Amino acid sequence: MPSPSYLSQEDHARISEAVAKAELQSAGEIVTILADRSDGYTDIQLVWSAAASLLVLCALVVAPAFYMGLYDQFFAGWGHEWTPRAILSLGAGLVALKFGAVFLLQFWQPLKFWLIPPPVKTARVHDRAIRAFKIGAERRTVGRTGVLIYLSMREHRAEIVADEAIATKVEPEVWGDAMAAMLTHVREGRVAEGMSAAVEKVGAIIAPHFPRADDDVNELPDRLIEV
Repeated sequence: MPSPSYLSQEDHARISEAVAKAELQSAGEIVTILADRSDGYTDIQLVWSAAASLLVLCALVVAPAFYMGLYDQFFAGWGHEWTPRAILSLGAGLVALKFGAVFLLQFWQPLKFWLIPPPVKTARVHDRAIRAFKIGAERRTVGRTGVLIYLSMREHRAEIVADEAIATKVEPEVWGDAMAAMLTHVREGRVAEGMSAAVEKVGAIIAPHFPRADDDVNELPDRLIEV
């Protein structure tokens, strides 16, 4: 299934212009990425399905007469003898049914992402941002002055990752203003405005530490990468 597009061509152009303008202030190179999600979370989907299966198996142990009665009512007609094999078959059938039902239900994205624990979302977004930074910005500039602004929509999380030269002079907490400026807009559905605000803040943070040289060249693309 293709990822939804959150921005129009005009929005892309607006963010690219914001990047170009911010880079006129400093030697920093700003990369922007907008992701629909940062992971497929299939492992979490399997965990919830397995947990639901275990719960139904526990329920069968606690109240076997209830499930046996349901089976007799709907499938057995005149009833039949409950042998150990029949009970095991009932348990296996319930486990398979519950596992499949919960697994399929999680293909409904609002439910799937509601069931993912927040720390897991945070960790996966962070890991994806680091991987994207290593591919698209890390050590790809002469002065090691790349910065990645990464926004993951499904998880409602964002990351700002800086190359080593910037990281030695700017503490991670300093990016808080840029994050706040971005998320204020994003929470209200103004994604392009949020990304542009973050770009502006990041440019202002970098400028005092890495002023733009006269012979500075644009080393990384200004366009937003939407994945």
